[in-house]
Amino acid sequence: MRRTALLVSAALLTALLPLASAQAAAADDPAPVPVDRFEGEVPFASQPAEGIFTWGSDSDDPPALQLTARADAPEGGKVLTGSYDISGWGGFTHDYAADAPAHDWSAHQGIRFWWDGRNSGRKIAFELKDGGAHGEASELWTTSFTDDFTGWKQLEIPFTDFVYRTDYQPVGGIDHVLGLTRMWGYAVTLPTGVKDEFAMDGVELYGKADQSLRARVITDSAVYPVDEGNTAAVRFTVATTGGAPIDDPVTVTYETARGTAESGTDYTPVTGTLTFPAGTPSGTSRTLHVPTLKDKAAEPAETIPLGLTVSGAKPPAETPKIVIDAHGLPYLNGKLPVKKRVADLLARMSLAEKAGQMTQAERGAVGTPGDIATYGLGSLLSGGGSTPTPNTPEGWAKMIDAFQLRAQATRFQIPLIYGVDAVHGHNNLVGATVLPHNIGIGATRDPGLARKAGAVTAAEVRATGIPWDFAPCLCVTRDERWGRSYESFGEDPALVESMETIIQGLQGARNGKDLADGDKVLATAKHFVGDGGTAYGSSTTGTYTIDQGVTRVTRQQLETVHLAPYREAVERGVGSVMPSYSSLDLLGDGRGPVKMHARADMINGLLKDRMGFDGFVISDWAGIDQIPGDYASDVRTAVDAGLDMIMVPYAYQDFHATLVDEVKAGRISERRVDDAVSRILTQKFRLGLFEKPYADTGGASQIGSAEHRAVAREAAAESQVLLKNSGGVLPLKKAQKMYVAGSNADDIGNQSGGWTVTWQGSSGDITPGTTILEAMRKNAAHLTYSKDASAPMDGYDAGVVVVGETPYAEGVGDVGNGHDLELSAADKAAVDRVCSAMKCAVLIVSGRPQLIGDRLDDIDALVASWLPGTEGDGVADVLYGKRPFTGQLPVTWARSQAQLPINVGDAAYDPQFPYGWGLTTLGKVPHGGATTLKVLAAAARAAERAGAQKAGRALVTRARLIVQQRAGQHITAAVAKPFADADHLLLTGRYGAAVERLTAAYRAAPREG
Repeated sequence: MRRTALLVSAALLTALLPLASAQAAAADDPAPVPVDRFEGEVPFASQPAEGIFTWGSDSDDPPALQLTARADAPEGGKVLTGSYDISGWGGFTHDYAADAPAHDWSAHQGIRFWWDGRNSGRKIAFELKDGGAHGEASELWTTSFTDDFTGWKQLEIPFTDFVYRTDYQPVGGIDHVLGLTRMWGYAVTLPTGVKDEFAMDGVELYGKADQSLRARVITDSAVYPVDEGNTAAVRFTVATTGGAPIDDPVTVTYETARGTAESGTDYTPVTGTLTFPAGTPSGTSRTLHVPTLKDKAAEPAETIPLGLTVSGAKPPAETPKIVIDAHGLPYLNGKLPVKKRVADLLARMSLAEKAGQMTQAERGAVGTPGDIATYGLGSLLSGGGSTPTPNTPEGWAKMIDAFQLRAQATRFQIPLIYGVDAVHGHNNLVGATVLPHNIGIGATRDPGLARKAGAVTAAEVRATGIPWDFAPCLCVTRDERWGRSYESFGEDPALVESMETIIQGLQGARNGKDLADGDKVLATAKHFVGDGGTAYGSSTTGTYTIDQGVTRVTRQQLETVHLAPYREAVERGVGSVMPSYSSLDLLGDGRGPVKMHARADMINGLLKDRMGFDGFVISDWAGIDQIPGDYASDVRTAVDAGLDMIMVPYAYQDFHATLVDEVKAGRISERRVDDAVSRILTQKFRLGLFEKPYADTGGASQIGSAEHRAVAREAAAESQVLLKNSGGVLPLKKAQKMYVAGSNADDIGNQSGGWTVTWQGSSGDITPGTTILEAMRKNAAHLTYSKDASAPMDGYDAGVVVVGETPYAEGVGDVGNGHDLELSAADKAAVDRVCSAMKCAVLIVSGRPQLIGDRLDDIDALVASWLPGTEGDGVADVLYGKRPFTGQLPVTWARSQAQLPINVGDAAYDPQFPYGWGLTTLGKVPHGGATTLKVLAAAARAAERAGAQKAGRALVTRARLIVQQRAGQHITAAVAKPFADADHLLLTGRYGAAVERLTAAYRAAPREG
């Protein structure tokens, strides 16, 4: 980077300013234009208003900013100060208001500002926002400066120093020209890996635009694939900063240069000059044609670079490359069996190409797009919140197609497989259908609905060009203090197994024959194995308390609790598996805790050999970095353990080089590499990516459609668990005068939870949907809403208080890491006010049970709403009786935190509500007593012998409802334990035993009232 900086001290500048100004500024130079004086004229705010705001890769990475009065301020009395400690990425932005016109900076030479140097030697990125609809949908143009000085310095950066960021917003760019006529502000990216502070002041535009440096030549692409024998067309466009016509002629002298294609045999060489005369309007194009020649040989792809010499303007950022497509080779023949295609392609690949297939990078970390071909990358991903701008279906498809185009510049044109965490719908995409999180799907006890949820997710994901989903999570959550509890279907492996119909919703047929369809994606079973069983306090990751910790189990516990869902997933043909960050301490094996990414006995020995898994294993985000040892040993250990593709978000270059070196040195066998690459290629062929690498957007119109939202609405309704309903408060009636309160009544972000638009999710109106309050308004004739329950409460028939958690994800949400299981003080106050004034129903919107304690007696009706997603209408459907409550607890609801962990099957089991509990508002609730239960048990045993699953489940459900009616709110340990056991027995098909356990619960239950 060329840095032009005026580096003088504040005191010296003050003394010399009149002289310097007179010497430096010509008479016709425009006056400096302030952008930020940091005196308070620009607030801390975000779009659509003008303001300064922070951002980062997780909740800890945004810097803390303030306006600070300082005597040494270079101008005015205040400066912008901040502190930061960034692990991923973070910084701050000044955006102009999106609801006002963009600013015109084209009259100026550049931008300058004061920086309080700390002589750290670190680079700080400075970016401009150009064009587009607003600051967050603009092109980014970037440069950087080095903090290699002490004290205040004024840095001047001419606009000609900025280069276009190819890896960020908006997808594909707007015109790749720093136009300067539609500017939306600037951004500063701060250094990572160091705890530090900064100070900044006086951002302004300076000088007169340099007309001789404002023209550039661009091409419409960097890669031009063409079928052999056809003609490639390369379009050159002249563009100017500011958009004015060019002052002087611009010429582009071209010639076909030496590549892998042979001149005269593979193509007709061309040479010549394109001329743009003085006065040519900005945006004018000329097209160059390069004919290719047809021969009879089967060949890999061949390249024809273009040599360019540009005069009068800056040349294109990349030299364009024509690619004659691979043709005639067996692996390209879609009629051959996949196994033969894989064998043919693998036999042709070099070690470096194989290493590329085993490498996955984060899309925003790819240094230059050309790296995709340079390293032969096999995969890219979007981490949580890593989205294109604009974040639309078209934006996603355009971004992924641009990445796939780069892969066409490789010898064998092996397409990328792009992955994303679509864990409850296509949750990174604004406007997608956001379904309940897995904990809510588990509460439905409806395998058919789970399959439909997977199908909706797959259709919306594939329609944006993404063929691979890092879902479902098959964790068996055993401690509600875990920040990922809501990613689990429940605490019982039998429940998790029953919900694995979602895999067929995602992938289709078990044999993979549907994967190439435009509405199917490759699924990922994660996190193998035991991530839900980590012990509280065992995590060593940052401030996490339980996530990524240690699971200590006997071999029998491992088999029956944590491994069981993976056997089911393998039988269902799941295409990929992701190991857990956690460590496994298998009691009795003498090894102690070992990171799952390093456990060859589990991945190679158990998953691949014993279970017969034939897909590929993908590491978690930088997961190999947690293996003890140096980087080379991390790579060696992980690959030898059975990992086939390694997610190295920011270290793809290091991983690729290390893997190649380790194989060449004989420390990793090429046989192991061949196995890994074969597994990856098999899924790429099954997905049809070789035939159709680009996005099929035919289903894009269904994203967020009424049809898909109807499935999400059904799931939200079925996920609602009615825990208490004294006096028949629910269902509500339309004519009732309703009072609604609580922090989660009217917040689409809170009811969607983490992994929604961003990794951690956030409160507020983050994506289109219907809040619970909005849905209730459609059903109520008279409704008053008061978030904090401060509005008068006289004259209401009933109140509904919607409370619970705010979004979090992974270990950030661990209890003890800034979170607990108690309602907030505001939520408690709202519950107390409403429930003391009228009949009340309390809805808890959360990813895990919340501790209600002694408030339960004052609450008439209690509902576990989980995280229902964007379709609040589903919640209102059961509140108002359009559908009955049918949901059941997928996890045990503890009385106190002291009971945790508590799970079905525990010897000591005395929860507030047992696993499987769930009242109903069916019009006709089954009645009966011990005699009825005896009859039901006999019928259930008969259904079991006959294999009549539907009848068996119905008989157990009837018995459960009878027991719940008897027990009411008098749930003792003697009731809870057999009741919970019965639900486990039901899920394992032992219907007779289930009714017998329910009978024991019935006998132990005191009569209600």
